[in-house]
Amino acid sequence: MDGAASITVRPFDAGLGAEIAGLDLSVIDADGFAVVRAALDRHFVLRLRGQTLSEPELIRFGQMFGELDPPGPNPYGRPINPDHPELNVISNVKADDGVPIGNLGDGEAVWHQDMTYIETPPKCAVLYGVEVPVGQGDTHFANLFDAYDALDDGLKARIDGKRAIHDASHNSAGMLRKGYEEIDDVTRTPGARQPLVLRHPASGRKCLCLGRRPRSYVPGLTIAESDTLLDALWAHATQPRFTWVQEWRPGDVLIWDNLSVLHRRDAFDGAARRILHRVQIKGDAPPI
Repeated sequence: MDGAASITVRPFDAGLGAEIAGLDLSVIDADGFAVVRAALDRHFVLRLRGQTLSEPELIRFGQMFGELDPPGPNPYGRPINPDHPELNVISNVKADDGVPIGNLGDGEAVWHQDMTYIETPPKCAVLYGVEVPVGQGDTHFANLFDAYDALDDGLKARIDGKRAIHDASHNSAGMLRKGYEEIDDVTRTPGARQPLVLRHPASGRKCLCLGRRPRSYVPGLTIAESDTLLDALWAHATQPRFTWVQEWRPGDVLIWDNLSVLHRRDAFDGAARRILHRVQIKGDAPPI
């Protein structure tokens, strides 16, 4: 690498996210990482194209942000990657024995933040496109800072100090995780209770914290009141004016701040191979 001076950061027109060029993540040094860290704090989602990363190289890069968080429980009850248990695999591909090599399959993954069902969620994630079907399986991001700022004063007052239960029993594709059972009563949803509004630990700026919509519940409200409030927040936060869409190419790397954005995935053709590797970085403290 020629040093930080050769790196460019180009914000996207949507006002969310930026593209970094001139940086090889397989050999990134401290100066290059300083550019990435500053850009992430400012733009919340970053894309780097044309990367070639081995599993250890991806893990090394993720560790530059901090201690890695192991993947959450999956529907199969076994490590996704036994050689590197801190690495998650997002894939629809099946091994010769018919067992999936990764998580989430080929269906739609609903809007969510990663692992907010634990008390201290991951602070950011790195996702590397090993094999991707071009034109399918786009990933969408929504800016939770802008969404909060655009709320009317009445809705801001209604959610001030309130928390919501974030479901631990299902993944973002709606699959029941190993060791959980289906529960019809959302007041009994297993998972952490996170503030609906938090102050981001890096900037102190307020943003929404929503987790994922299915099976969420706001304690202290009736189920009907909770559903009405959460439906309003989700409809507001996922408006196109707050979003940016990643159209995948092989070799793309995405980095995002988990407390700043929601993300979701479009479904794609199940006959197409899609393999992505992900590491996530452990949070420093519970959201407040």
